[in-house]
Amino acid sequence: MTDRYAVVGNPVAHSLSPDIHRAFAQQTGENIDYSRIIVPAGQFNEVARLFFNRGGRGLNITVPCKGDAYQFADKLTAFASRAQAVNTLALDTAGLLTGDNTDGRGLVADLVDNLGWPIADKRLLILGAGGAVRGVLQPLLEQGPRELVIANRTPTKAADLADQFTDLGAVTGGGYDDLLEQAPFDLIINATSASLAGDLPPVPKRIVDGNTRCYDMMYAAQPTVFMTWCREQQCREAIDGLGMLVEQAALAFALWRGKQPATTSVIESIRALLAGKPS
Repeated sequence: MTDRYAVVGNPVAHSLSPDIHRAFAQQTGENIDYSRIIVPAGQFNEVARLFFNRGGRGLNITVPCKGDAYQFADKLTAFASRAQAVNTLALDTAGLLTGDNTDGRGLVADLVDNLGWPIADKRLLILGAGGAVRGVLQPLLEQGPRELVIANRTPTKAADLADQFTDLGAVTGGGYDDLLEQAPFDLIINATSASLAGDLPPVPKRIVDGNTRCYDMMYAAQPTVFMTWCREQQCREAIDGLGMLVEQAALAFALWRGKQPATTSVIESIRALLAGKPS
């Protein structure tokens, strides 16, 4: 019997999740069907309920539905509770839906395991203060950075978000202008969607030097605008978030199927697939 899974959100036509999970299924010998389902505005509950009523076993949730999924789940993992967002729903044997958030652990896995970029005792800067940032703060802070700074166009939003995570480590928040007083960081993570619009957050050049590693949570066939800018500042390394996408998917797959897939070959194959798609 083939178990059904899907990614839901709006838009979803561009999603690489079906390709990723089909690769995981082939690798692990699991029999699944995985599709894309668009969610009309305000209709997440109806779409999700219909999917599970028709025998669906699990969903990946993308924007703008992660908050809806957080409310829809019957129970939450600690990561989902802290993030106040769910990117994975899994139906258990009792018929209850577990909501998880695998984004932050996927990011850490890509940074530390795949790229070999250390986080412990390093100075980190995160650009943006939206849901994407909230979803990754706990796993990042659990790695023990010396300092984590959140910078956002609205300084109070970054400061308020930081205040909610101070129990986990040294985290502060403010505006982009505050970065004018900062020394270069060891790691800068762009969690804004500016790259998708060909734009950059208004950050000063001084925060990047030859020891700075730069990571854009967005991904594309070509280097993002943020990656290009960082390389122009002579950063140490710059890479996009495709590895994070695959790693967070692997955690979702393991929650659903009880098998942890290997990710290196899948990242390589999805990178090749992305490069071969027309822009």
